[in-house]
Amino acid sequence: MKRLADILLALLITPFAVILVLIACAVIWAQDRKNPVFAQTRLGLNQKPFTLYKLRTMFVGTPSVTSHNLTESNVTGVGTALRKYKLDELPQLINVLAGHMSFVGPRPGLPNDAALIAAREKLGVFAVRPGITGRSQILEIDMSTPEKLAESDARYIAEQSFAGDFKILVQTATGSGRGDRISKS
Repeated sequence: MKRLADILLALLITPFAVILVLIACAVIWAQDRKNPVFAQTRLGLNQKPFTLYKLRTMFVGTPSVTSHNLTESNVTGVGTALRKYKLDELPQLINVLAGHMSFVGPRPGLPNDAALIAAREKLGVFAVRPGITGRSQILEIDMSTPEKLAESDARYIAEQSFAGDFKILVQTATGSGRGDRISKS
Protein backbone atom coordinates (compact mmCIF):
# COMPACT_ATOMS: atom_id res chain seq x y z
CA MET A 1 0.00 0.00 0.00
CA LYS A 2 2.84 2.41 0.87
CA ARG A 3 4.52 1.77 -2.49
CA LEU A 4 1.27 2.57 -4.34
CA ALA A 5 0.86 5.79 -2.33
CA ASP A 6 4.49 6.73 -3.17
CA ILE A 7 3.91 6.20 -6.90
CA LEU A 8 0.63 8.14 -6.95
CA LEU A 9 2.06 11.06 -4.97
CA ALA A 10 5.20 11.15 -7.13
CA LEU A 11 3.11 11.20 -10.32
CA LEU A 12 0.97 13.99 -8.89
CA ILE A 13 3.95 16.14 -7.85
CA THR A 14 6.24 15.47 -10.82
CA PRO A 15 4.74 17.97 -13.32
CA PHE A 16 5.21 20.84 -10.85
CA ALA A 17 8.59 19.55 -9.67
CA VAL A 18 9.92 19.39 -13.24
CA ILE A 19 9.27 23.12 -13.68
CA LEU A 20 11.03 23.98 -10.42
CA VAL A 21 13.94 21.64 -11.18
CA LEU A 22 14.43 23.14 -14.65
CA ILE A 23 14.48 26.66 -13.21
CA ALA A 24 16.89 25.61 -10.45
CA CYS A 25 19.12 23.81 -12.98
CA ALA A 26 19.33 26.96 -15.08
CA VAL A 27 20.31 29.04 -12.04
CA ILE A 28 22.89 26.48 -10.89
CA TRP A 29 24.33 26.26 -14.41
CA ALA A 30 24.51 30.06 -14.68
CA GLN A 31 26.44 30.19 -11.38
CA ASP A 32 29.40 28.04 -12.42
CA ARG A 33 28.70 26.30 -15.75
CA LYS A 34 28.87 22.88 -14.07
CA ASN A 35 26.40 19.99 -13.99
CA PRO A 36 23.43 21.08 -11.85
CA VAL A 37 22.47 17.52 -10.94
CA PHE A 38 24.33 15.67 -8.21
CA ALA A 39 24.41 11.87 -8.30
CA GLN A 40 25.81 9.83 -5.44
CA THR A 41 25.79 6.18 -4.44
CA ARG A 42 23.71 5.51 -1.33
CA LEU A 43 22.52 2.40 0.48
CA GLY A 44 18.88 1.42 0.13
CA LEU A 45 16.60 -1.46 0.98
CA ASN A 46 18.62 -4.46 2.20
CA GLN A 47 21.81 -2.34 1.82
CA LYS A 48 21.50 -2.46 -1.96
CA PRO A 49 23.45 0.46 -3.48
CA PHE A 50 21.57 2.86 -5.74
CA THR A 51 22.25 6.23 -7.32
CA LEU A 52 20.53 9.08 -5.48
CA TYR A 53 19.79 12.28 -7.43
CA LYS A 54 19.70 15.79 -6.02
CA LEU A 55 20.22 19.31 -7.26
CA ARG A 56 23.85 20.22 -6.69
CA THR A 57 24.21 22.58 -3.73
CA MET A 58 27.95 22.19 -3.21
CA PHE A 59 30.96 23.13 -5.27
CA VAL A 60 32.24 20.54 -7.72
CA GLY A 61 35.05 18.58 -6.08
CA THR A 62 33.55 18.61 -2.58
CA PRO A 63 34.47 15.32 -0.85
CA SER A 64 31.87 12.53 -0.80
CA VAL A 65 31.26 12.55 2.95
CA THR A 66 28.26 13.08 5.18
CA SER A 67 27.05 16.69 5.37
CA HIS A 68 28.05 17.17 9.01
CA ASN A 69 31.67 16.65 7.90
CA LEU A 70 31.48 19.66 5.57
CA THR A 71 31.38 23.39 6.20
CA GLU A 72 29.28 26.24 4.82
CA SER A 73 32.24 27.12 2.59
CA ASN A 74 31.42 23.97 0.57
CA VAL A 75 27.91 25.23 -0.22
CA THR A 76 27.29 27.44 -3.24
CA GLY A 77 25.25 30.63 -3.01
CA VAL A 78 22.34 29.07 -4.86
CA GLY A 79 22.82 25.90 -2.82
CA THR A 80 22.06 27.73 0.42
CA ALA A 81 18.60 28.70 -0.84
CA LEU A 82 17.93 25.29 -2.36
CA ARG A 83 18.82 23.56 0.90
CA LYS A 84 16.80 26.00 3.00
CA TYR A 85 13.61 25.27 1.04
CA LYS A 86 14.52 21.59 0.47
CA LEU A 87 14.26 22.07 -3.29
CA ASP A 88 17.52 20.16 -3.78
CA GLU A 89 15.59 16.99 -2.92
CA LEU A 90 13.12 17.23 -5.84
CA PRO A 91 15.11 15.02 -8.25
CA GLN A 92 14.65 12.19 -5.75
CA LEU A 93 11.18 11.78 -7.25
CA ILE A 94 13.08 9.72 -9.85
CA ASN A 95 14.34 7.49 -7.04
CA VAL A 96 10.82 7.12 -5.65
CA LEU A 97 9.37 6.18 -9.04
CA ALA A 98 12.24 3.73 -9.66
CA GLY A 99 11.50 2.00 -6.33
CA HIS A 100 14.81 2.90 -4.67
CA MET A 101 13.18 5.23 -2.16
CA SER A 102 9.93 6.13 -0.48
CA PHE A 103 8.74 9.62 0.41
CA VAL A 104 9.11 8.85 4.12
CA GLY A 105 11.67 6.57 5.72
CA PRO A 106 15.20 6.57 7.07
CA ARG A 107 17.46 8.85 5.01
CA PRO A 108 19.81 6.76 2.87
CA GLY A 109 23.38 6.72 4.08
CA LEU A 110 26.68 6.58 2.25
CA PRO A 111 28.36 3.20 1.70
CA ASN A 112 31.52 4.56 3.40
CA ASP A 113 29.76 5.50 6.67
CA ALA A 114 30.74 2.39 8.64
CA ALA A 115 29.40 3.60 12.01
CA LEU A 116 25.92 4.32 10.63
CA ILE A 117 25.83 1.07 8.66
CA ALA A 118 26.73 -0.95 11.78
CA ALA A 119 24.14 0.84 13.93
CA ARG A 120 21.42 0.38 11.31
CA GLU A 121 22.30 -3.28 10.71
CA LYS A 122 22.01 -3.96 14.44
CA LEU A 123 18.50 -2.46 14.56
CA GLY A 124 17.16 -3.76 11.22
CA VAL A 125 16.80 -0.35 9.61
CA PHE A 126 17.80 -1.66 6.17
CA ALA A 127 14.56 -3.69 6.08
CA VAL A 128 12.67 -0.69 4.63
CA ARG A 129 13.16 1.65 1.70
CA PRO A 130 14.94 4.86 2.62
CA GLY A 131 12.98 8.09 2.39
CA ILE A 132 13.32 11.61 1.05
CA THR A 133 12.36 12.73 4.54
CA GLY A 134 11.75 10.96 7.80
CA ARG A 135 11.04 11.06 11.48
CA SER A 136 14.69 11.69 12.32
CA GLN A 137 14.84 14.76 10.07
CA ILE A 138 11.77 16.25 11.75
CA LEU A 139 13.44 15.65 15.12
CA GLU A 140 16.70 17.15 13.74
CA ILE A 141 18.68 13.97 14.36
CA ASP A 142 21.36 13.72 11.70
CA MET A 143 24.13 11.36 10.66
CA SER A 144 26.61 12.93 13.10
CA THR A 145 25.10 10.70 15.81
CA PRO A 146 24.80 7.29 14.09
CA GLU A 147 23.50 5.31 17.08
CA LYS A 148 20.87 7.93 17.93
CA LEU A 149 19.87 8.14 14.26
CA ALA A 150 19.55 4.36 13.92
CA GLU A 151 17.44 4.21 17.11
CA SER A 152 15.14 6.94 15.79
CA ASP A 153 14.88 5.17 12.41
CA ALA A 154 14.07 1.85 14.12
CA ARG A 155 11.37 3.56 16.16
CA TYR A 156 9.90 5.03 12.96
CA ILE A 157 9.79 1.54 11.43
CA ALA A 158 8.10 0.06 14.51
CA GLU A 159 5.46 2.83 14.59
CA GLN A 160 5.10 3.36 10.83
CA SER A 161 1.60 4.23 9.61
CA PHE A 162 -0.04 6.06 6.74
CA ALA A 163 -1.19 8.83 9.12
CA GLY A 164 2.30 9.11 10.61
CA ASP A 165 3.90 9.35 7.17
CA PHE A 166 1.39 12.02 6.17
CA LYS A 167 2.21 14.01 9.31
CA ILE A 168 5.96 13.79 8.56
CA LEU A 169 5.36 14.96 4.97
CA VAL A 170 3.31 17.94 6.17
CA GLN A 171 5.90 18.83 8.81
CA THR A 172 8.68 18.64 6.19
CA ALA A 173 6.72 20.77 3.71
CA THR A 174 6.01 23.40 6.36
CA GLY A 175 9.64 23.73 7.42
CA SER A 176 10.18 21.27 10.26
CA GLY A 177 13.60 19.74 10.50
CA ARG A 178 16.83 20.91 8.93
CA GLY A 179 18.26 17.69 7.55
CA ASP A 180 21.94 17.03 7.98
CA ARG A 181 23.69 19.99 9.50
CA ILE A 182 26.69 21.61 7.93
CA SER A 183 29.33 23.13 10.18
CA LYS A 184 29.47 26.93 10.24
CA SER A 185 33.22 27.10 9.68
